Amino acid sequence: MTDKIGFAPAAAPHASTIVSTPEEAISAGETSIPSQGDNMPAYHARPKSAEGPLPVVIVIQEIFGVHEHIRDVCRRLALEGYLAIAPELYFRQGDPNDYSDIPTLFANLVTKVPDAQVLADLDHVASWAARNGGDPHRLMVTGFCWGGRISWLYAAHNPQLKAAVAWYGKLVGEKTLNSPKQPLDIAVDLNAPVLGLYGAQDTSIPLDTVESMRHALRAANAKAEIIVYPDAGHAFNADYRPSYHQESAADGWQRMLEWFRQYGGKKS
Repeated sequence: MTDKIGFAPAAAPHASTIVSTPEEAISAGETSIPSQGDNMPAYHARPKSAEGPLPVVIVIQEIFGVHEHIRDVCRRLALEGYLAIAPELYFRQGDPNDYSDIPTLFANLVTKVPDAQVLADLDHVASWAARNGGDPHRLMVTGFCWGGRISWLYAAHNPQLKAAVAWYGKLVGEKTLNSPKQPLDIAVDLNAPVLGLYGAQDTSIPLDTVESMRHALRAANAKAEIIVYPDAGHAFNADYRPSYHQESAADGWQRMLEWFRQYGGKKS
């Protein structure tokens, strides 16, 4: 189970910089989304005072699953006027809260989750949103770490997507049966504009791979932009972890909102 403040055990130790968004102006909670013959757990949040269909942001989890940080990201987006949904994308393969360290979590659970399954599940999340107060013509995604990589892939998968923002998602990597393509491979296939947010001090995503992605995007004439924060490492938006870099996180958040406004459209 998640610990008493709702964070995945493998995400420890926790920092003192945890951001917690008040819920007075939003409606938030757990739900279940029919997907590929299963009921997928998800967390959703929306503004209480909303009128008419809301722009939609699918929030794609870190490797730790939909724990408290991802739920709070949904609440922050709800305060900005969005219907935000974070689906539990590992639910068929296992529970990330059963693992107390990152290498075991990655080897025993994360690598067992097929990209094709995830992309299809995200399509069902988009359909659910359209039936539950979301505007299907204003569909966006954002994702963090594992979800950052998936955000790139989803931008090449769903032609209805309007915008994507990928936070420190790997761009290259080993190709496996479950992960046959990496973001670098699909730069030519993007359906939606993508903003990539990366840290120059990220030891897990070397800067040469970021440069390779930039070259591929330019060669493809893709609508995309990659920002690299010189003082940030991996997971710089994860306010519950020692990796948190407040200045870079705040700038990235504002850039994300502007990207969504520019390409996805926001309620007036």
